[in-house]
Amino acid sequence: MFFYRNTSSKYDNIISKSVLIRSGPPAVYQLRPKIENIGSLRRMTLGERNVNKINKTILLVGETGTGKSTLVNALVNYAMGVKWEDDVWFQIVEDEERHQGESQTLDVMVYQVFGFEGETLPYSLTIIDTPGYGDIRGTEHDDIISQRLLDWFDSEDGVHEINAVGLVLKASENHLNDRLRYIFDSVVSLFGKDMEKNIVALITHSDGLIPENVLKALDAAKIKCARNEKNQPVYFLFDNCQNTERTQGNKSVLETAWETSMRGMNEFTYFLEKSGPQNVIKTVEVLKVRTRLTACIQNLKERVEFTEQKQKEIQPIQEALKKHEEEMKRNEEFTVEVDEVYKEKERIKGGMWGLVFYEGAVCCTVCEENCHYPGCTLAWYPEHCEVMKDGRCTSCTRKCPVSDHVKEKWIYVNKTRKVQKTLQDVKEKYERGKAGCEETTSLLGTLEKQMEKLQKEKDQMLEKSFKHVVRLDQIALNVDSLSTHVHLDFLIEKMKEKGDAEKVQKLEEMKSREDEGTRAGLRSRLTAAKGSVK
Repeated sequence: MFFYRNTSSKYDNIISKSVLIRSGPPAVYQLRPKIENIGSLRRMTLGERNVNKINKTILLVGETGTGKSTLVNALVNYAMGVKWEDDVWFQIVEDEERHQGESQTLDVMVYQVFGFEGETLPYSLTIIDTPGYGDIRGTEHDDIISQRLLDWFDSEDGVHEINAVGLVLKASENHLNDRLRYIFDSVVSLFGKDMEKNIVALITHSDGLIPENVLKALDAAKIKCARNEKNQPVYFLFDNCQNTERTQGNKSVLETAWETSMRGMNEFTYFLEKSGPQNVIKTVEVLKVRTRLTACIQNLKERVEFTEQKQKEIQPIQEALKKHEEEMKRNEEFTVEVDEVYKEKERIKGGMWGLVFYEGAVCCTVCEENCHYPGCTLAWYPEHCEVMKDGRCTSCTRKCPVSDHVKEKWIYVNKTRKVQKTLQDVKEKYERGKAGCEETTSLLGTLEKQMEKLQKEKDQMLEKSFKHVVRLDQIALNVDSLSTHVHLDFLIEKMKEKGDAEKVQKLEEMKSREDEGTRAGLRSRLTAAKGSVK
């Protein structure tokens, strides 16, 4: 039997407010931080902040199962000054093993650790823990993570500076598969160019040796991150067994593992101390522009469909007017069968997810268009949606005020129906012309103007989409990402139809920059989509 000396008395005040999970050694306690709900967001705070003390913010991102929750606990214990000989361990989040067996949350959790400045760190910590990328729920889950981060960064009481983005990876990663490439792409695509030198690799489940395979994988993926004097990605090593129960047989092994993690913590926190904070303004813009680009493309596709259907409606009317010119002169009636285009509201799957956010579509009731669908989950009301800017919509055709929009569990869909139209019907729908044969010219001219108007609206939406892509090229750390790629082929095709060779060339140049990472991401998305169908 292994006997130990419990030196946790210096933590008596914390222990008295915690819940004992295991008697040890080490004795494991569940902390009970203060929980704050900020709108649909949640923050957990340990201790009271001293506004005169420096605070450092860490954002953790990575694949499901890499040990992010364990790393959060390790950072908290390090900040609290917990040492090996204390035979105590505190958890601010639950065991990762337990999380993996349950339905995982979509929340981006923010943990704040105050009141321990001077134990090991001269500053307090804010840790942002994101749900895992690339899990079985597919790419829609990953898109929601991005939206949740945007909500944190854009909230008045949220996070506005980041000192380090920790890309959490397992030391056992020995090759760069499609799934991992997709995750790298997704993570780096979140940030502005100014964040590159603050992105580092946090390597978990480490044995303390140089992680050659992981470094090769990062280089092969061409990840934009902080690099050392050897041009290698900056990395820090951590073991994941600090709270493993100690026995006489494993004590020395676990102590060595502890030392590996403490060395990694020392090096990482030194990096934090020396690295300057990056304001998230640029990252917020990247996230918003990506959202608006996606919404704009979706609206453009619907506009193209509507225009083509409208053309099919107008064409037989034009032909009938020409064919029945003599009847019109004699003011005789005639009828023509057309495929009339109309808008209809169609219910979608949506509603409240717990008390966290509301899934629905933001629609313009004036343009009768879907301004943000799919994807609008975080905004409780249209005015909070990312497609709104300066009180107006960036997506709908007329750029209508927010007040003309709703967020509901329905969308507008384009439909057609067979109808018989008389000359009087055509007059009433389009324009009352002059008498005699001049009426034919007037109606035909009006129909031509209708077609020109529809084409102009489509071209305006196309130009707006192009501007979003160009803006991403200017500000995003990884513009050649999967989220941009999925729109390029469509934009190139429509620009060619418009005959704008200059813009086609620009888009094709962007497409030519796609690397193996983007292609791998597409394969991963396709695999995930097939899996979800099953």
